Amino acid sequence: MTQNTVHVLDHGFVQYVEHMGSDLTVVNAARVSFNKESDWDGEQHWTGEVYGKKLSDRDGKLIKYLATHNHWTPFAHPQITLRIKAPISIRTQFFKHKQGFVENEVSRRYVIDTPDCYTPQWRSAPTGGAKQGSEGFVPEGFDKEMLTRDYTEAVTLCINRYESLIANGIAPEQARFVLPQGVYTEWWWTGSLAAYARVFKQRTDPHAQWEIREYAGAIGKIVEPLFPQSWLALTT
Repeated sequence: MTQNTVHVLDHGFVQYVEHMGSDLTVVNAARVSFNKESDWDGEQHWTGEVYGKKLSDRDGKLIKYLATHNHWTPFAHPQITLRIKAPISIRTQFFKHKQGFVENEVSRRYVIDTPDCYTPQWRSAPTGGAKQGSEGFVPEGFDKEMLTRDYTEAVTLCINRYESLIANGIAPEQARFVLPQGVYTEWWWTGSLAAYARVFKQRTDPHAQWEIREYAGAIGKIVEPLFPQSWLALTT
């Protein structure tokens, strides 16, 4: 069974909404080229429990072949819809993935509730002339409590100003300009299995920002049980 919700960071999550298709969908999307069709071959077991319907060995080999040789179109037929809650700056990284995705986001033109805000686990600035990224989590000697206190004061001020603008009759579509990048937003994200696998591989790479790596891992926990053989072939 797939996990319904995986919690990420302090207030974020990746949540399963629905999906269409299965490993068999991938197989039959490929086999239609020869006007052929496969069916399930019993049940697959995983960690002692029934995990789902099982493909024949022949169809399992076909999935591996398709992934290995980058025949990606059969993997584009299954679709997955997730609801994701993430800081605005992380959402921006997600939305860079355009091919195979569509998104609909909570709009602060209409929603005026008090937003959650991410409190980071602090990391050191990059070294060696790097212009992006970060080093590891800050070592002993950093006053993390002071950093968090200053950060919290700043974002709280912004959120208070946002609420003040709303209370004084300013349009929500303008009041939102004062909100910081750490504020959480939510969206529905629908994409193909091929697209989600591409996101997973790119965003679990060690060079990706730590926060989005956490989200990519959560996506994997939800999608992998839905398409176990295809996911394994696409992401390893």
